[in-house]
Amino acid sequence: MPDNMGSRIHRLRLEKGWSLSELADKADVAKSYLSNVERNIQSNPSIQFIEKIADALQVSIHSLLYGEPPDTDGSSLDGEWFRLVQEAMASGISKREFKEFLDYQKWRLEHKDQ
Repeated sequence: MPDNMGSRIHRLRLEKGWSLSELADKADVAKSYLSNVERNIQSNPSIQFIEKIADALQVSIHSLLYGEPPDTDGSSLDGEWFRLVQEAMASGISKREFKEFLDYQKWRLEHKDQ
């Protein structure tokens, strides 16, 4: 199967063990349209469609559009980290608040044995 967005969606859906109907329901998109995207009949879906599918599959929009970049230096987020960041964002925490929390945790670790 060629490496395009439709094939990536198809592969990710099957990895989760979901039927076409299940993903369409979870993403709130039309099953027929999703099928057309997976089969590359519709090769230019809207960003709203891509966002819904990425959210349902719990992957980044980038990974749907371009595939996952190779993790040569270990710096890319695994799925659990990605979901945690999504959860933080959904909870309404700001980037500044998140950064302050990280800074506090670093400070706490540095001063743990003092």
